[in-house]
Amino acid sequence: MGHIIVLEGPRTIGLEAVPDRPLEAHEVRIRTLYSGISAGTELTAYRGSNVYLRKQWDGRRRLFLPAETPTKQYPVRDLGYEEVGEVVAVGPEVSRVKAGDIVYGTWGHRTHHVAAEEYAASRLLPAGLDPILGIFSHMTAIALNGILDAAIRLGETVAVFGLGVPGQMVAQMAKRSGATVIGVDLIAFRLARALELGAVDHVLDAREGQVAERIKALTDDRGADVCIEASGAYPALHEAIRAAAYSAKVVALGFFQGPGLGLELGDEFHHNRINVVCSQIAGVGPELTYRWNRDRLVRTGMRLQAEGVLRFRPLITHIVPWQEASEAFRMLDQHSEAALQVVLDFRGAD
Repeated sequence: MGHIIVLEGPRTIGLEAVPDRPLEAHEVRIRTLYSGISAGTELTAYRGSNVYLRKQWDGRRRLFLPAETPTKQYPVRDLGYEEVGEVVAVGPEVSRVKAGDIVYGTWGHRTHHVAAEEYAASRLLPAGLDPILGIFSHMTAIALNGILDAAIRLGETVAVFGLGVPGQMVAQMAKRSGATVIGVDLIAFRLARALELGAVDHVLDAREGQVAERIKALTDDRGADVCIEASGAYPALHEAIRAAAYSAKVVALGFFQGPGLGLELGDEFHHNRINVVCSQIAGVGPELTYRWNRDRLVRTGMRLQAEGVLRFRPLITHIVPWQEASEAFRMLDQHSEAALQVVLDFRGAD
């Protein structure tokens, strides 16, 4: 018997027992070691603002439609997409994976998971990498997709708005791409962590105001060549648009909620010919599809971690027993000023 973490209603976390089904011939059973909580998408479900909880997604027409029965309803049983675990059993025809192998992937906050051999074999943890860093496979792919959409050129200035986990990742990647990086956030702890990791050249506390003006001053009044908005806050997106150079690019990486309050598109967006691009993990830019896909994003991110190019261990600020998931979610919801990546520890689970 295993357990899953369930969102029973807005801001209400519970635990639910689930039976372990027998393995089929080409399947493996994975015992979860760690599972990260997303402070972005996952918290939108936790808070009840996620569009899937309000509308019906029409996949054929790719439209959200008003509906009495939304796509997702409480209780939500598919929370979580940052997991790593150990193979504890394999089906009789499995040959590429063995018990004891460490596998990273996306299977939700649960003690055990059954996966196809092909899935597990393609997501074996790189040798020498701390297993806890396996939780970052999906989030790293999101950040890397944003970097590809940004198309940063050597010597450019990149401003990253929002230094939560995805913003910290984006900042490290932009720096490695040869850019001068400016980090913007409302939380001093996040600004300091980005500086400590060498991910940024300058930090701006958004609480002091005039962010766009200060970015212009740092760039001889030109503005940033690329702005990446990673917080999902409309006022931050507006300020990113203001801070961008004429005919420059703004990459919208965050998951925005509700109407666009604080976004004034008749101002700098209209007068400076700003190109706002959505970056979303369901696909890569059309011009990249011959070479890049989601699997390559995931594998590249894990390889760069293993090679030491990207340093994500310092982004983990809290490791909490999985049975205390309710408190972990509450902390992220109410005290985000003290937390970046919160991880649920499933080691020792039955």
